[in-house]
This record gives sequence, structure tokens and C-alpha cells, in this order.
Amino acid sequence: MPETPTILWFRRDLRLSDHPAWDAALRRGGPVIPVFLRDEGVKMLRTAPAWRLGLGAGALAETLEAKGSRLILRSGPAREALEALIEETGAGAVYWMRAYDPVSVERDRGVKEALKARGLDAQSFAGHLMFEPWSVETKTGGFYKVFTPFWRAVKDREVDTPLGTPGDLAPPGRWPESEALEDWALGAGMRRGAEVVRPYVTLGESAAQSRLGAFMASKVEEYGDARDIPSVDGTSNLSENLSLGEITPRQCWHAGLRALDEGKAGAQTFLQELVWREFGYHLMWHTPRLLYDNWREEWDAFPWNEDRRRKEVIAWTRGRTGIPFVDAAMREMYVTGRMHNRGRMIVASYLCKHLMCHWKIGMEWFEDHLIDWDPASNSLGWQWSAGSGPDATPYFRVFNPETQLDRFDKDRTYVNRWIAEGQDSPPQEARSYFHAIPERWAMAPDDAYPDPIVDAREGRKRALEAYENRDF
Repeated sequence: MPETPTILWFRRDLRLSDHPAWDAALRRGGPVIPVFLRDEGVKMLRTAPAWRLGLGAGALAETLEAKGSRLILRSGPAREALEALIEETGAGAVYWMRAYDPVSVERDRGVKEALKARGLDAQSFAGHLMFEPWSVETKTGGFYKVFTPFWRAVKDREVDTPLGTPGDLAPPGRWPESEALEDWALGAGMRRGAEVVRPYVTLGESAAQSRLGAFMASKVEEYGDARDIPSVDGTSNLSENLSLGEITPRQCWHAGLRALDEGKAGAQTFLQELVWREFGYHLMWHTPRLLYDNWREEWDAFPWNEDRRRKEVIAWTRGRTGIPFVDAAMREMYVTGRMHNRGRMIVASYLCKHLMCHWKIGMEWFEDHLIDWDPASNSLGWQWSAGSGPDATPYFRVFNPETQLDRFDKDRTYVNRWIAEGQDSPPQEARSYFHAIPERWAMAPDDAYPDPIVDAREGRKRALEAYENRDF
């Protein structure tokens, strides 16, 4: 049994259970030193994701402390920070959970090569996904570009049984120095919005497991239908915890299979949604341009508006388009850090099609404001809505936000929950929006609600004309 410590490098895997890297470190033997780095990847994060990551790291640190371990915090480029820790601790191995976005892949490859050149045991482990992207291929050896055949290819695959929580965390006899999480100020950009959003955060591994259990016990049965009704708490809400690895997809998968075996029909849709998440990572791995360019390159010629200062764009970001479904969803995101999936489709379609704006504007706004931000899911969702992505919604499908509201919020429960203007006694959620937004926006609950900046029917007609007259 080696006596040298293993550095366990935490990233978006903020848990103890079902953690293959931790399991491998314990099997290797010797002390285990958990480490979290404010490295180049963390510094790239935008406002809400950075804040939520800081909360998650703090929750993990508390869990480790309660079990006799610690989370060591260091800043700097990953390779340099890890090499400094190796010198200080005499570590013989560095283990971590695998990431799949191009920035992380390049960083991790460089770290692994450098550490192996020093004679260290440097390994990455699967666990953020159920299926490694390179393990799912078409019959001709390529990657899947459409979801339905991807689903058929993986739905009957064996998914490894989740690992348990380690009992002995093997702490070292002497700990290296650690920075203080509060000094990092990861939530500085949230300003006064932090206290508004914080009550809507479900933080940490234990809370994530409780959330999964509650969903399977009482909501998964009706999930197939309830997930489309924004006024109903009919979804799992696990995207927040999955994004930071506070729970794993295979833990969710096996819970879904048990529910399906119990005859809960909605579990089938839940399993499909887990695979949709996998599909996004599959595409991001094989075609990284999904994150920053039109996945369908012919859409590079489409004349989308890219002016973020345009008054229509500003109205969209502030929930003042005059289209209630759009505005309610945008305000929900500002108050809770999340947005109902039906709302995401409506606001994305409205921005890209009714307002003819580039999907990157919306993708980046979501990246600023979502606490469940996920690089693959966010970019895939926006490109799907715009029509430029894989398995995209057809260009001629333009969601009418008015008829969508009649269908999915007939009694206006959702709209009234989030839009204060026009109500004599608006609910707390609607009023909270005005406490979360920047004061310079100078908005108040007793303002007059605006007329539509673009009429729903006229916007649809304009979008169809532009799409039908495109040069490709």
C-alpha cells in the first residue's frame, strides 16, 4: 500500500457518494487530500454559475469537515497549483472526474501530461455522464446527430450501479495551507440579487438526494404531462444539482428505472430527459463548435441581429416585451436562478424568431443568470430553438407565445406569479423581481405594463419570410 497521499481534485463533482475518483484514491491507499482550485475554468464562469459554484464548494467543505476531512482551496492555473501542492505534500497521485467541454479537455490533457512526466499517477474518471461520448456510435462508426436514434442506441444499455458513500475518508496527518472561500468573492457579481435567489437554491448532496427521493415518491407518476405546466411544481428540478455533480445521472437513472418498474408512467419521460442531457454532451464532445458557432454551418449566412444594445433586446432581458409568457419566464429566472423548460422554449423562440436576434445573445444571458447552467444543455437548447443546431426545431415552427399561454397557463397562474404590473396586490414572487434587478433599471411594481414590442402574429410572419428567403 503506497504511503504517499493522493490529491483528489474536485471540479463539478461536489459530492462523496458515487464518486469513482474518490473510490480509486481509497483503493490506492494512503491519505487523501481533497482540493478545489479557482483555476482558469472557474475564472471563466459568469455571474450566477460562479456564485452557485461557490455555494456548492462551501457545502462540500462543510460535509468534509463533519467527517474529519477538509477541502483545500488554492488559486492559479491548474497545473501550477497542483504542482505546488505536490511539492508541499509529497503526493504520488492526482485523481479527478472527467470533464468534456473543450476548455476543460485541453486543460486536463496538459495537466495529465505534465504530471505523468514527473512520474506521478495522474488519472481521470468517468461519472459526470452515464455513457462516455466516444462509446456511443452509429452502425457506420460516426456519432449521432439526431436524438431519437441516440435514445434507441442507449436506452437498454447497462448503467453501472452507483457507488456508495465512503466511510473512511483517509485524511492526512498534516494538512497543507488553504485559502479562504470568502476571499474568492465568487458571488460578487450577484450584488443584491444574491439574497433574493438564495432561498430558491437546493444546496449540496444531501439536499439533492432528498429532492430526487421526493420527486420519485410524489411527482414522477404525472411527470409526462405536468412537466409542461409552468404553474405546477411538476419537474424534478435536479438540473441545478446535476450541473455541479451534487448528484449523478446514474443515481437518477436507477431511481427512474425503479419507478418505471413500479408502474409510474412518467418515469419513462424522465429517463428520456436524462438521455437528452447525455445527447448534449455527446454533441459537444464531437463538435465543440456547438458552444460558440452555428452547429449547422450554413446558418452563418443568416442575417440575425447581433446588437445587444437594441431596445428590443433590452426589453427582452428585462422582462418588458409586453408578451406575458416571455416576461414571466424571464422574471422567474431573475428571482429563482432557474426557468421552467416550457418558458425556456418560448423566450428562446421569441428572441431568435420574433425579434430575429442571434441565439448567442440569449445563450450568454442565460449563462449569466442560471444557477443550473450547463455548457452543453444551454448551447444545445438555444441552437435547437434557433434552428441552427442539431436535431433543431424546424425553421417554420415559430412558437406563438399567446397561444402557448392559453394552452399551458390558461388561468394565468404562472403569469400572475411573476408579473406585478397591473395587479392590485401582486404576490411576493412578483415583487421580488424588483429587489433582484439593478437599481439603474428604475423599474417598479406599479409601472404600467408595456404594449408588445413586436406583435406575436406579425413577428411570426416576419420570421417565416426571413427564413424562407434565406440564401441556403
